[in-house]
Amino acid sequence: AVSSDRLEAEILLLADKADITEEIVRLRSHFDALERMLASDSREPVGKHAEFIAQEILREANTIGSKARDTEISAAAVAIKHETEKIREQIQNVE
Repeated sequence: AVSSDRLEAEILLLADKADITEEIVRLRSHFDALERMLASDSREPVGKHAEFIAQEILREANTIGSKARDTEISAAAVAIKHETEKIREQIQNVE
């Protein structure tokens, strides 16, 4: 028989593994950084930095997709990856 303490510990572990809060916070941060960069009047080249941010967005979307137990969240992660790939294509045209 499984003790209630052990069961509680396992449930907490599963809940923690499924929690995507940190990934959402980081995604928002990456989106904000990309938006600020593209809105900037700076003459500095942004291509490499934008590519790095796009990679980070993809990384977070992949993590969310792998943690998701909900089809809507999985679909949203796929949509983020698809749109980020479009952004990466556009970044190739930016210095």
